[in-house]
Amino acid sequence: MGEIDRIYLDYNATAPLRPEALAAMLPFLRERFGNPSSPGLSGKLAKEAVGRARSEVAALIGAKPSEILFTSGCTESIHQAILGALERAPDRLRVLSTTVEHPSTDLLFERLEDRGVEIVRLPVDRQGLVDLGALEEALARPAALLSLVWVNNETGVISPVQKALVLAKERGLLCHLDAAQAVGKIPVDAGELPFDLLSFSAHKLGGPKGTGALFLRKGVALPPLLCGHQERGRRGGTENVAGIVGFGAAAWLAANGLVDRVKAVGWHRDRLEEEILAALPFAVVHGRGSPRVANTASVRFGRIDGEELLARLERRGVEASLGSACASGGTEPSRILLAMGLSPEEARATIRFSLGEETTIEQVERAARGIVEEALAASGAQDGGGRTE
Repeated sequence: MGEIDRIYLDYNATAPLRPEALAAMLPFLRERFGNPSSPGLSGKLAKEAVGRARSEVAALIGAKPSEILFTSGCTESIHQAILGALERAPDRLRVLSTTVEHPSTDLLFERLEDRGVEIVRLPVDRQGLVDLGALEEALARPAALLSLVWVNNETGVISPVQKALVLAKERGLLCHLDAAQAVGKIPVDAGELPFDLLSFSAHKLGGPKGTGALFLRKGVALPPLLCGHQERGRRGGTENVAGIVGFGAAAWLAANGLVDRVKAVGWHRDRLEEEILAALPFAVVHGRGSPRVANTASVRFGRIDGEELLARLERRGVEASLGSACASGGTEPSRILLAMGLSPEEARATIRFSLGEETTIEQVERAARGIVEEALAASGAQDGGGRTE
């Protein structure tokens, strides 16, 4: 099957670069190559471009430009938030989080535990939502930080973080949200939620890879991960001007018409789920009864091996991703799905489909037909209706 026939349903991994973002970047990859720290005209033009992009990114989340720190991506932003919070509170080497954090967070936690930091992984329910009772108990002892993923990257479920943040702020904790799957998909307003730190990335919303941002609320100072005078001393290293400019363009586009775009993508996602559930008696959509971002469908296909089904779909030109992560020596069930109460077999039978605004209804219907046909072929099932969780 040719490239033109392929159906891309893996937007949570990365979104395609928006044409407008590429157009904005090109001059800074060619003739406008100046270093923002240089005093000449080329440097000044680059510095002005970074400033404009900072304003565009800040506007997307209701922040001040001075509260935006550019990084190499969400992973760096998360690490600076967590490590910085611990460094500024050396007498409270304790972090509160959950069992469903992204690997970029959880792998850092594992390293910190080896160094004697206490990581409290709060349990979640079947939808992946944090146990607020357990959080209240954990808050009885001092901690440096509460760090939560806002939108589950596997199921798309939106965590009601407001209550958790309020509880933590009442105890004086610094609060960080991993918003990689939230920014550009749901309204984000730094003036409405009491988080201190917010991590997000350009390539999830149509900007370039290798560029991210960390929101630091005014008055919150963190030690830098990389030392240098750039970014007002908060992050050393020559700025990725082209990447930052592309981030700004993508942020401006994401901020305009968000509601209408989300509605359209959600309609397509719902259509995909309905087609699958109507045809497959063993199909389950995780989190369907909870608030979710509009583009994500996490579907469990009975006892079918997800890796096998994904390979079948790939041959038909449908790109998606497993609800489990590949580890050396074989496929391990998703840590996140296990934490939500699924069995290893159920986790291995889960595939994530994530759509974008470029996804058409024709692609959705063609993908649904392929998914149903391949799942039936793999299972031997004939007909019936699905159910949801």
